[in-house]
Amino acid sequence: MKKEEMTLQEKLEYVSKIFLEKTKNKEVQVISHFDTDGITSAAIMIRALKRLDKHFSVRIIKGLEEQFIYDLPKDKITIFLDLASGSLNYIEDSKLEDVFIIDHHELTQEIPKKVIMINPQLHEKEKMSSSCLTYLFCKELHPENKNLAKLGILGMIGDMLEKEIAKLNNGILEDGEIKKIRGLTIYPSTRPLNRTLEFSSNPYIPGVTGNIKGVLELLRETGLSPENGKYKSLMELNDWEMKKLVTSIMLRNPKTKNREIIGDIFLIKLFNKLEDARELSAKINACSRFGESETALQLCLEIPEAKKRAESIHAKYKQQLIAGLKFASNLEKIEGKGYIILHAKDGIKDTMIGTIASILSNSRVYEDGTVIIGLAYYGNKIKVSARIVGESERNVREILSSVVIGIGGEVGGHKNAAGCIINQDKEKDFLELLKTILEFETIKI
Repeated sequence: MKKEEMTLQEKLEYVSKIFLEKTKNKEVQVISHFDTDGITSAAIMIRALKRLDKHFSVRIIKGLEEQFIYDLPKDKITIFLDLASGSLNYIEDSKLEDVFIIDHHELTQEIPKKVIMINPQLHEKEKMSSSCLTYLFCKELHPENKNLAKLGILGMIGDMLEKEIAKLNNGILEDGEIKKIRGLTIYPSTRPLNRTLEFSSNPYIPGVTGNIKGVLELLRETGLSPENGKYKSLMELNDWEMKKLVTSIMLRNPKTKNREIIGDIFLIKLFNKLEDARELSAKINACSRFGESETALQLCLEIPEAKKRAESIHAKYKQQLIAGLKFASNLEKIEGKGYIILHAKDGIKDTMIGTIASILSNSRVYEDGTVIIGLAYYGNKIKVSARIVGESERNVREILSSVVIGIGGEVGGHKNAAGCIINQDKEKDFLELLKTILEFETIKI
């Protein structure tokens, strides 16, 4: 059977055999992305390689740039996790020999002969995170890696793919012993409601998120008051209280649809305690965006010292996120038909601009199909993050690719969420070309 005719499962079996053969006498260098999907993928791979007693190193990175690829040691097996699908030309030009890629991002380039790739885009295009793919691959390496399934699901949730979890037919949910309940998807569902609502970013609740007075007002009209100085958590609400809370939230943003804030809540056991998977994902994300990917990895590996550190970083991150949202709401935006550009410059951290764009795209403040693009400086570069509001045929990855092809830069992501990195000296050219393409896109749509 030709490689291109294989099912995803057949490809996993085929690649795992090659990997085991090639890594017999060679060190492995693992390169993974710094978001929750990348961190959980790396944690799964670390556990699997340790179980096989392999020599390996791990590097967590924000983005895969051309020079980084050229500078990688050539005498090791290289495995990219949750990245590299958009950097195949650079890998082709480098002198790297044994390259494996486990990724789920769109492919726009030919796969070089020296690259062995696992990517659902090559098969049924099943929507699956890199962490789930890494888990399935590592289960092929050794059946005892079944205990890593929960990290696969955690990465799936971190990549906003929780609605696709029910469609997975490969036993990951069962392997991970995940508890699933139905309810309001504000997180964490296990913490007091006043704190949960104050820092709610998905959904973003106008007049409530980041506003303690708004939080207390909403709770009063819902008929909820503290008991022994403490509010109930979401999981402790009865049906009547839950209905009242949902109604109060929807009244604050009439565009919100019930199905957008009601969904499956996944509880994952970490450090021997059931935790809301979205809260765990947010902690991992916060650590990486604060430059502490090592803490994020240790949290996934259940190293006790990492727990308190991650909680402290997450608390700071939430405060910065609220400040970033306030900055974005007061920022003078570049607006056109069907698009909003938030040029934050130094006002929002580059590691946070994508999160802000995601929150705004989920806030229902803007019409469906609106493209939201955020820009933030870091060093002599600009981080660009693009999102689409609601359901749309528009493709932000293609939009960014069309701009970057003319001025240079790195692009990655999906149809509804993508990003790129450009040099600051290309800022003016980028904005002009971006506006032209966005306006052309709107006419075409």
